[in-house]
Amino acid sequence: MKDTWTALSDPTRRGILTLLRKGDMNAGEIADNFDMSKPSISKHLDILKRAGLISSEKHGQFITYSLNTSVIEDLTSALINFTQSGTDLK
Repeated sequence: MKDTWTALSDPTRRGILTLLRKGDMNAGEIADNFDMSKPSISKHLDILKRAGLISSEKHGQFITYSLNTSVIEDLTSALINFTQSGTDLK
Protein backbone atom coordinates (compact mmCIF):
# COMPACT_ATOMS: atom_id res chain seq x y z
CA MET A 1 0.00 0.00 0.00
CA LYS A 2 3.03 2.29 0.47
CA ASP A 3 3.52 2.43 -3.33
CA THR A 4 -0.12 3.47 -3.67
CA TRP A 5 0.24 6.39 -1.26
CA THR A 6 3.50 7.44 -2.91
CA ALA A 7 1.83 7.38 -6.32
CA LEU A 8 -1.12 9.41 -5.06
CA SER A 9 1.09 12.02 -3.40
CA ASP A 10 1.87 13.74 -6.70
CA PRO A 11 -0.66 16.13 -8.27
CA THR A 12 0.30 15.14 -11.83
CA ARG A 13 -0.37 11.48 -11.09
CA ARG A 14 -3.70 12.35 -9.49
CA GLY A 15 -4.48 14.34 -12.65
CA ILE A 16 -3.67 11.31 -14.80
CA LEU A 17 -6.02 9.17 -12.70
CA THR A 18 -8.74 11.80 -13.11
CA LEU A 19 -8.30 11.67 -16.90
CA LEU A 20 -8.46 7.88 -16.94
CA ARG A 21 -11.74 7.96 -15.00
CA LYS A 22 -13.25 9.32 -18.22
CA GLY A 23 -11.88 6.44 -20.31
CA ASP A 24 -8.81 4.63 -21.55
CA MET A 25 -6.06 6.73 -23.16
CA ASN A 26 -2.63 6.26 -24.67
CA ALA A 27 0.45 8.08 -23.38
CA GLY A 28 0.29 10.74 -26.08
CA GLU A 29 -3.32 11.57 -25.28
CA ILE A 30 -2.47 11.79 -21.59
CA ALA A 31 0.60 13.96 -22.25
CA ASP A 32 -1.49 16.40 -24.31
CA ASN A 33 -3.24 17.40 -21.06
CA PHE A 34 -0.05 18.41 -19.24
CA ASP A 35 2.67 20.99 -19.74
CA MET A 36 5.59 18.56 -19.47
CA SER A 37 7.62 16.27 -21.67
CA LYS A 38 6.36 12.88 -22.79
CA PRO A 39 9.25 11.12 -21.01
CA SER A 40 8.14 12.80 -17.76
CA ILE A 41 4.58 11.58 -18.30
CA SER A 42 5.96 8.09 -18.98
CA LYS A 43 7.74 8.14 -15.61
CA HIS A 44 4.49 9.09 -13.88
CA LEU A 45 2.66 6.32 -15.74
CA ASP A 46 5.32 3.82 -14.64
CA ILE A 47 4.88 4.84 -10.99
CA LEU A 48 1.10 4.51 -11.25
CA LYS A 49 1.46 1.13 -12.94
CA ARG A 50 3.90 -0.19 -10.29
CA ALA A 51 1.44 0.94 -7.61
CA GLY A 52 -1.28 -1.05 -9.36
CA LEU A 53 -3.45 2.02 -9.91
CA ILE A 54 -3.43 1.66 -13.69
CA SER A 55 -2.97 -1.16 -16.16
CA SER A 56 -1.69 -1.10 -19.70
CA GLU A 57 -2.36 -3.02 -22.88
CA LYS A 58 -0.39 -2.82 -26.11
CA HIS A 59 -2.40 -2.16 -29.27
CA GLY A 60 -0.06 -2.10 -32.26
CA GLN A 61 2.49 0.61 -31.60
CA PHE A 62 0.43 2.26 -28.86
CA ILE A 63 -0.01 1.36 -25.22
CA THR A 64 -3.45 2.07 -23.82
CA TYR A 65 -3.71 2.87 -20.11
CA SER A 66 -6.75 2.08 -17.99
CA LEU A 67 -7.75 2.84 -14.43
CA ASN A 68 -7.46 -0.25 -12.22
CA THR A 69 -10.71 0.13 -10.34
CA SER A 70 -10.15 -2.87 -8.06
CA VAL A 71 -7.13 -1.19 -6.43
CA ILE A 72 -9.07 2.07 -6.11
CA GLU A 73 -11.93 0.15 -4.47
CA ASP A 74 -9.50 -1.56 -2.05
CA LEU A 75 -7.97 1.81 -1.16
CA THR A 76 -11.41 3.34 -0.62
CA SER A 77 -12.42 0.42 1.57
CA ALA A 78 -9.24 0.77 3.65
CA LEU A 79 -9.93 4.49 4.13
CA ILE A 80 -13.52 3.85 5.16
CA ASN A 81 -12.43 1.18 7.64
CA PHE A 82 -9.76 3.50 9.00
CA THR A 83 -12.17 6.37 9.59
CA GLN A 84 -14.80 4.12 11.14
CA SER A 85 -12.66 1.98 13.41
CA GLY A 86 -9.19 3.51 13.55
CA THR A 87 -7.73 0.50 11.73
CA ASP A 88 -4.15 0.59 10.50
CA LEU A 89 -3.88 1.24 6.73
CA LYS A 90 -1.06 -1.25 6.10
